[in-house]
Amino acid sequence: MTPPAAPLVLDDLDRAVDAVLERVPGDIVLGIPLGIGKPNPFVNALYRRLKAQDTRRLRIVTALSLEKPVGKSELERHFLAPLVERVFGDYPDLDYVKDCRAGTLPAHIEVREFFLKTGDYLGNAAAQQGYISTNYTFVARDMALQGMNVLAQAVASEGQGEDWRLSLSSNPDLSFEIAERYTAQGLPLLKVAVVNQRMPFMPNHAEVAPGFFDLVVTDPRASHELFAPPNGKVSTADYAIGLHASSLVRDGGTLQIGIGSLGDAIAQALVLRDRQGADYRRILETLCPDGLAGRETGRFDQGLYGCSEMFVNGFLQLIEAGIVRREVFDDAVLQELINAGRIPDLAVTPDTLRALQAAERIDSPLRQRDLDFLGRFGILKAGLRRDGQELVDGDIRLRNDLDDAEAFQAICAAWLGTRLAHGVFMTGGFFLGPGDFYERLRHLPRSRLAKIDMTRIDFINQLYGQHRGEMELKRAQRRQASFINTTMMVTLLGAAVSDGLESGQVVSGVGGQYNFVAMAHALPDARSILMLRATHEHPDGLKSSIVWSYGHATIPRHLRDIVITEYGVADLRGQSDGEVVKRLICIADARFQDELVLAAQSHGKLEAGWQVPEAHRHNLPATLDQRLHPWSEAGALPDFPFGTDLTPDELHIVRALKRLKKATEHPVELVMLALKALWENREAPPAYLQRLGLDEATDFKRLFIRKLFAGNL
Repeated sequence: MTPPAAPLVLDDLDRAVDAVLERVPGDIVLGIPLGIGKPNPFVNALYRRLKAQDTRRLRIVTALSLEKPVGKSELERHFLAPLVERVFGDYPDLDYVKDCRAGTLPAHIEVREFFLKTGDYLGNAAAQQGYISTNYTFVARDMALQGMNVLAQAVASEGQGEDWRLSLSSNPDLSFEIAERYTAQGLPLLKVAVVNQRMPFMPNHAEVAPGFFDLVVTDPRASHELFAPPNGKVSTADYAIGLHASSLVRDGGTLQIGIGSLGDAIAQALVLRDRQGADYRRILETLCPDGLAGRETGRFDQGLYGCSEMFVNGFLQLIEAGIVRREVFDDAVLQELINAGRIPDLAVTPDTLRALQAAERIDSPLRQRDLDFLGRFGILKAGLRRDGQELVDGDIRLRNDLDDAEAFQAICAAWLGTRLAHGVFMTGGFFLGPGDFYERLRHLPRSRLAKIDMTRIDFINQLYGQHRGEMELKRAQRRQASFINTTMMVTLLGAAVSDGLESGQVVSGVGGQYNFVAMAHALPDARSILMLRATHEHPDGLKSSIVWSYGHATIPRHLRDIVITEYGVADLRGQSDGEVVKRLICIADARFQDELVLAAQSHGKLEAGWQVPEAHRHNLPATLDQRLHPWSEAGALPDFPFGTDLTPDELHIVRALKRLKKATEHPVELVMLALKALWENREAPPAYLQRLGLDEATDFKRLFIRKLFAGNL
């Protein structure tokens, strides 16, 4: 094998931009990873250079371009300024994001994203027109179709000289596949690595030699804080959904969850189930009108394997809680033997060799590839070699014959391992989380970090693969999978709306949701679980998130499986349309059930005279609060189960601002709020007023806002 060529190493961002413009003639089509894998300082330097001249066009192809939060109102801006400075530090915003939001992208520059920050670009013409609708597993293909000729990525760095290594860290999701596609097609691609010293160094498949890249930038200005969204509050509805979802996760199985309060709710519920089983079951009993039949409530004696496109803080919490710990191995036969209980507790014994021989994974005499396989997984000592009819390790020479009892015993006595090696219990494509999530990754012991494999999205998000035996391996690893995703709306016939509106406006993107739903149907014992809150706020008032029909769907109705709201679980797999309608109405908010019944009956999908069972007629927020409030008070369901970056005073202010913001969207509520505030004539603490810029209010508007805010505290 030819060793990789040494890359050009530059310690200056401007010189790096010069090098890119010199090596790539004509227009630049820049591909950059989604999320935190973007090399922001390099991207900004290139963007500014090409923005200042219009002789060369620039197209940026990416997803999930993140920027520090800024308030939409004066109050929010005052509140956020010190919080953003404290939490996000020196994180540099992307210039193209600022221009895209402001509608000031130059005519010769365009941005095309396949996943948008949720809800942030509604009504933004440039973002909506530049959106690429595609499954995550097709993104590498589609980036090539966009004419990408430069791939730039933030990387972690470790060692120096001959020991120098790079890690794709948070984003090995697409880079390897892109590089392979371009090589196979003979297309030119300049690969640029930009070292960010604050990126966690992730080993395993994320680790590469510097020669994987053509250009490595080591400018200290490229090192900065990672984008770190604070943990959100887990609401009562979130906890109810998370508790229901957690009761469908099977011990010894496979788990996918996402970011945000719902992901945190599931993780906390799983911890509660494992550590406080009696309390967990009592909580579930209050939430399940039909009882706990079919629910999983036991401890995780075998543990879980995490297999998710997104490695989030909830997963790290589950790793630290000892719940995500089921190791999988990169060999289909070995994994199948583990699944069948032939290698208990992953302990290596003479029976391990016999089982592998019986499964025809190894031969007798052992071939060199057998020795390499056995050495890699710690079954035999690594480094054994063949010499004629013997196996050799230094001065020790033994007959290479597993079928001879004496030779077999000698081999086991000399070289047999004790426990399988190189297993992983977490596989992810990219990561994103709060600041302490990154900090814990940076300081995780190497032995523990080795159990987390950041790898390619074409491995994670689909069963089929380009390598022989890849599908068999994935099927063996991903046993009893619970692929849990979030959706916005579900129709009464089981279609899910997750990424866009019926107007065509894109809320976020398909991402990998379709991949995981389809995979759940392809695996024999997997389930797709879609979660949604039963209602959502709308300019026209409160709306049901379960609807008769909708003009856009992300997941078609023929892939319906399990749907969860805060009011229960609807198992839709294999059910008739009429039964699907009934089950979904039973987990809808009670205020909308009657109109859903009438809609389904008027379209001939529900028999006349059917009524919602009495046990499901009380699906209301107040009922839910009543059931879960005692557990919140007892500390089992805390607002922030995994901590928060906000201080107690900031949390107090946030709650008041949220109530105030909600009232401004509903005129009647705002009037009532104003009358109450004026009548009570409260004053907020001076520090709060100063934080919001209301301490020196003199005009009527600001004085009125000051009263409203005080009345909401």
